[in-house]
Amino acid sequence: MRTKKVAVMGLAVALALILSFVESQIPSFVAIPGVKMGLANIAVVFVLYKLGWREAALISLLRVLLVSLLFGNFASLFYSVAGAVLSLLGMLALRKTGLFSEIAVSVVGGVLHNVGQIAMACLLLGTNAIGYYLPFLVLSGTLAGVVIGLLAGILVKRIRLEV
Repeated sequence: MRTKKVAVMGLAVALALILSFVESQIPSFVAIPGVKMGLANIAVVFVLYKLGWREAALISLLRVLLVSLLFGNFASLFYSVAGAVLSLLGMLALRKTGLFSEIAVSVVGGVLHNVGQIAMACLLLGTNAIGYYLPFLVLSGTLAGVVIGLLAGILVKRIRLEV
C-alpha cells in the first residue's frame, strides 16, 4: 500500500474517532434512546468513494473496534459490529452499481445499521419484541443518512486525492 494511501486512511480513522467522540458529547435531541447521527460515517462514505470498498471496510471496522474500546463497552461492540457489517454491505452494493449518489448510499447505510443493531438485540435478548422499535430507527436512519450523505458528498467533490 502506498504511503499516501496509508496516510489518508490514518486520517480517516482519526476523523471517524473524533466525530464519534464529538457525537457522544452532544445531548440527545430526541426522546428515543439510541438515535444518533452517525457522524463517523462521513469518513466511511468518503473513503468508499475515493479509495474503494476494501479501504472503506477497513475504516468502518477499525472505527467500530476503537470506538467500542474507547467510548463503549463489551456489549456495544456486538451491536456496533452487526450494524456496521450490514450497513457496509448495503452501501457497497449500491455504490457498485454506480447509479446512486452519496446521499442514497448513506441513507441505505444508516437504515441498515439500525436494522443490524435491532437484529443483534433480538438475538442477544431472545425476543422479537424489540422489533417494534425499528420504524423509529428507520426514520432516524433515513434522516441522518441524508445529512451524512450530503456532507460526505461535499467532501468527495471538493477533496482531490492522488494516491
